[in-house]
Amino acid sequence: MKRWLPHLLLAIGILIAVAALRPPKNTDEFHRTEFGKLPVLVGGRVKPMDTLARTSLLAISGKQIVRNGKETTLALNWLMDTLMRPERSDQLPVFSITNPDVRDLFGWRDDAKKMFSFADLKSNLGKIEEQSALASKMEAAQRTPYQREILKLRERLLLYLRLKNAIQMEDSPDFGRELADFKNILAPGLAAMDAEKAGTPLTDDQRVAFAKLLDFAQRHQRLAQAAYVSAIPRTPGDATAHDWQHIGEALISVIQGGEIAPAVQNYASLISAYRAEKPAEFNTILAKQTALISHDYAAATRKIGFETFFNQVQPFYLAMELYVLIFILAFVSWLVWPEEIGRGAYWLLWLTFAIHTFGLIARMWLQGRPPVTNLYSSAIFVGWGAVLLCLILEKINRNAIASVVAAAMGFVTLLIAHHLSVDGDTMEMLRAVLDTNIWLATHVVVVTLGYSATFLAGFLATVFILRGVFTRSLDRPMLKSGATMVYGIVCFATLFSFVGTILGGIWADQSWGRFWGWDPKENGALLIVIWNALILHARWGGLIRERGLMVLAVAGNIVTSFSWFGVNMLGVGLHSYGFMDAAYKWLIGYDISQLILIAIALVPLKYWRSFSKKTAPALVAV
Repeated sequence: MKRWLPHLLLAIGILIAVAALRPPKNTDEFHRTEFGKLPVLVGGRVKPMDTLARTSLLAISGKQIVRNGKETTLALNWLMDTLMRPERSDQLPVFSITNPDVRDLFGWRDDAKKMFSFADLKSNLGKIEEQSALASKMEAAQRTPYQREILKLRERLLLYLRLKNAIQMEDSPDFGRELADFKNILAPGLAAMDAEKAGTPLTDDQRVAFAKLLDFAQRHQRLAQAAYVSAIPRTPGDATAHDWQHIGEALISVIQGGEIAPAVQNYASLISAYRAEKPAEFNTILAKQTALISHDYAAATRKIGFETFFNQVQPFYLAMELYVLIFILAFVSWLVWPEEIGRGAYWLLWLTFAIHTFGLIARMWLQGRPPVTNLYSSAIFVGWGAVLLCLILEKINRNAIASVVAAAMGFVTLLIAHHLSVDGDTMEMLRAVLDTNIWLATHVVVVTLGYSATFLAGFLATVFILRGVFTRSLDRPMLKSGATMVYGIVCFATLFSFVGTILGGIWADQSWGRFWGWDPKENGALLIVIWNALILHARWGGLIRERGLMVLAVAGNIVTSFSWFGVNMLGVGLHSYGFMDAAYKWLIGYDISQLILIAIALVPLKYWRSFSKKTAPALVAV
């Protein structure tokens, strides 16, 4: 039985991975999954409706599903209601309000209720707009929690309202019928407009037609002003990233002498069928729209199907689940059946690393960019690099320590990435300063590997400190082996962080005309190089031994976390584009935890459980 245990554990991991590949089923007779594959242009990127649904709901509610009592609504179903039956999505509690002062503003006294619907907030929109105007006059750093929550609530409401008016006016009872009325009035309305321009007196019928045409023009103009989602490719066969238009713009162009595009007509018919609860008719029109866009605009839609598959598989979420399983197994292997369970955890780590790598490469192909383009992708890449190094260490040492560290770092970095994704699309268009694949593929990748290695050294040191202080499982050979691992990783981190920082200076020289500008991010990168060099010099000079090396490596976690995230939170400098104040408290909490760990490590060795009765003189010295 023990002999087959590693194979059994690997088989369980494979089954979990294969289960994630199953295609989703429609929740009713509407072909919702196919609707999720329709392409739209949002934020400068063509993406499937499924991505729009997930990122929008995540930005509004912080989750990818809506819970309303015992009922749950998937993101795509929520988006379909928002786009086509907004009166239904208005009732769903998707707006989180946690600040009690904000709830007091609306006269709500129920502290237990945190989630609210648009219908709940509708009567308070004036108050929100008024308080937001006052809060926006304050400097970001000086705003109170109440003011920050008000501004966030306004942003979320604005996004929701723009979605409601993405492919129709939200108050339209039947967009298909409205479009038919527009077509009927178009010819007599345009004739009346020409007569008006020529100074010819209008008949009563012409006045009515002209007035109706003006009403439609004003309505389409308001629809175009919402222009958040561009769903209509402008030129068949040549729909580039910037060659899409909003439905409102497409209808205005009809008044200016064009024709109603078939794609616009199909969307109107889809909305009518959806509102009338006619799934068969909806599915027929949807197939027609899918065929139209995939045939005439193949260049713009070739990645849509794969992105939808990527969304459904959720490789990073799947990897997080498996990292938790590996962490438990590797930890258990320290207690029982170390060889069999440790080997099973190691094999599972390879499988999870493959899934993590698939997600990384898939994002690179979808974006057409190197792996690191923003804070979200850097978190994913830092975890990936750390797991890769741990696999090498585990291959050499086979003591499950690197497996535990790999699982912990993989899970934590992916968890950080998950929380960073609540700002919206993680494959957003790059800021101009980053828009170069050469430097993204060299400076950013190399310096991020240096960050990964510095974190890895700190996590390895953490495991040895905790085992030594709280268990009897650490002995002198193991401590020396651990110190060797940490030392090797610090050497790797020094090399990559140094080369990456130099490459960044060369990039800055080409982009901004100077090699070094004492920008906070540049200073942070330099700080990491100096700290790693300090550890190595202290080791070479005999100033520290095994325990001192571990303590300095843990302190490196504080240096790196501040240089990676903290400088962005300062909100100043050329690299302040990743600013997010929500992570501030987590960063401070993490740094405090590392300080506590350092204090624990500095407890005399005679009080460590592993050395309490057999402390060797060589270990007492630091």
